[in-house]
Amino acid sequence: MFVICNENTRFPIKIWLEQESQLEESCLKQAYHLAMLPFLHKWVCLMPDTHTGKGMPIGGVIAAKDVIIPNAVGVDIGCGMAYIPTNIRVEDIREVQTGNGTIIQAMIGNIMRSIPLNTERYREPQESQVLDRTKQEMEKYEKNAELLPLLEDGYFQVGSLGGGNHFIELQEDEEGTLSIMLHSGSRHLGKEICDYFHKKARELNQRWYSEVKEEYHLSFLPVQSEEGQQYINWMKLAMDYAFENRARMLHKTCAIVKETIEKHTGQTVEFGEEINCHHNYAALEKHYGENVWVHRKGATRARKGELAVIPGAMGSYSYVVEGKGNPLSFCTSSHGAGRNYSRSGARKEFSVENVMVDLKEKGVVLGKRKKNDVAEECRFAYKDIDQVMAQQIDLVTPVRKLKTVGVVKG
Repeated sequence: MFVICNENTRFPIKIWLEQESQLEESCLKQAYHLAMLPFLHKWVCLMPDTHTGKGMPIGGVIAAKDVIIPNAVGVDIGCGMAYIPTNIRVEDIREVQTGNGTIIQAMIGNIMRSIPLNTERYREPQESQVLDRTKQEMEKYEKNAELLPLLEDGYFQVGSLGGGNHFIELQEDEEGTLSIMLHSGSRHLGKEICDYFHKKARELNQRWYSEVKEEYHLSFLPVQSEEGQQYINWMKLAMDYAFENRARMLHKTCAIVKETIEKHTGQTVEFGEEINCHHNYAALEKHYGENVWVHRKGATRARKGELAVIPGAMGSYSYVVEGKGNPLSFCTSSHGAGRNYSRSGARKEFSVENVMVDLKEKGVVLGKRKKNDVAEECRFAYKDIDQVMAQQIDLVTPVRKLKTVGVVKG
């Protein structure tokens, strides 16, 4: 970790990398914008997977006094990870055949048929305790009439994966045991909430002649203002919805894994401790003696003893980690490996054929309806997850290292 503190910063920038040259110029520029915000607490943090985002770098962490910044949370509010281990050894099922290929191929196929991917949604509304509860608390939301149609729409998306870097993976740990890991968020709900309240914040900041420049895309809302309270209510709703979304998909995937393996091997499938954690959100926490709003945008909370999930890329490795509670990072770690190439850059650099050959050589079963954009999420488009982990040894302790066996992508 190194620190930048110069004439361009009102607050220091702590960066969990070895040197400045490892940062994109545009990412560093965004960090400088953050470091000039007048309401920051202590410093700006950039995790080792950091890269350019909208307004605030992905892999960025700030603590703010009495304000909240929609673009410092991001458009996929509550995006995060879910994970659960099993008692099944991968070598015991790898070559077992079913009527639909190997057990792993059959499970990947059944997941794709059971869970809507990319822009797909359910044809019928699904059960949602989060949305049902929201309807009973409409006084929190009714003043934001433009957002209300999202609630009914949400019943058709809960339990769906989405696209981009979202995935469902079957993984093998270093002891050879099968695990399930998935990455998803609040779907369309989170983006609409972010865009709606960023627009409100921008209008208010212009009215106040705020010293936060509009080109920073970091317009803020005082938490005690009506608009600030409204955003917090909607943000928490999106977080709960994202948590429920992941839990629903994990439950379905567990059922598919259990049914398929037990049917074709006779083994009894048992599941271990479940992890479900966010990495796009803001929360009121106490750090260095003050209650502040910690914004984690593509960053995972890592309190001392807390378990979390840090994915790599398909065909690569992922980690279950235990937090060390490092106060310098506001008890935070990276949320993944971080991109080396933009999506368009990855498509230009790596061919579909090369990516498919690489996955085949690694024995990875890919479940994806259209392969033309597969290079966007290949392992070559991301940083080396092991290098990222080495750069944050003061933030987390690895508990399990997992490699991809099968993956479903939008």
